[in-house]
Amino acid sequence: MRHCIALFLGVWSLAALAVDIALVGLLPGKAMVVIDGGKRQTMAVGAVTAEGVKLMSIESGAAVFEIAGKPRRMLIGQSVVSTPGAERSATTLIADTRGHFVTQGSINGVSMRFLVDTGATFVSLGAADAKRARIDASKGTPGTTMTANGPARVWKVRLASVKLGGITLSEVDATVHEQDMPVVLLGMSFLNRMEIHRDGQSMTLTQRY
Repeated sequence: MRHCIALFLGVWSLAALAVDIALVGLLPGKAMVVIDGGKRQTMAVGAVTAEGVKLMSIESGAAVFEIAGKPRRMLIGQSVVSTPGAERSATTLIADTRGHFVTQGSINGVSMRFLVDTGATFVSLGAADAKRARIDASKGTPGTTMTANGPARVWKVRLASVKLGGITLSEVDATVHEQDMPVVLLGMSFLNRMEIHRDGQSMTLTQRY
């Protein structure tokens, strides 16, 4: 009986800790992960790590894990921090081969591809992405911004929601460009509401408010 109680308490204590997991590669029926900054390990579907992370399934370019009792879908190169019971949400991103932090998120519930850009004042969307997110740019405030190709016409709007990993912000200022853009720039109107910690090829964003 004492052994069972000790085992239960050990599992509970483990589940109460934060888990930082990065998906670094995929194989048929397997995922290559790095957990809490340790060595790369290969998990088969159904396997459970010592940290309590379970690989539930493999999808095209992604894997679904069970972390702290909740399913989390992750793309290759993405990292998440799961902190059960924490008041503040956090997510960790892994830089690509060019040193850019590119990840999936959503605006107004619509999936978007983000590029973290600390040099951008606002979250910036192209015309097509704005249309998909049901944003009526014509109701925004017109203006201009400087791009690599010179001045560009934009409209300042406010986004109902921006989601990145476990972080969701409401009422985020943004600009909609007249032309399409390959990605959505995740600028300072979002990042200013984060604590940003950079460690080599990883960047952890923790929601401040």
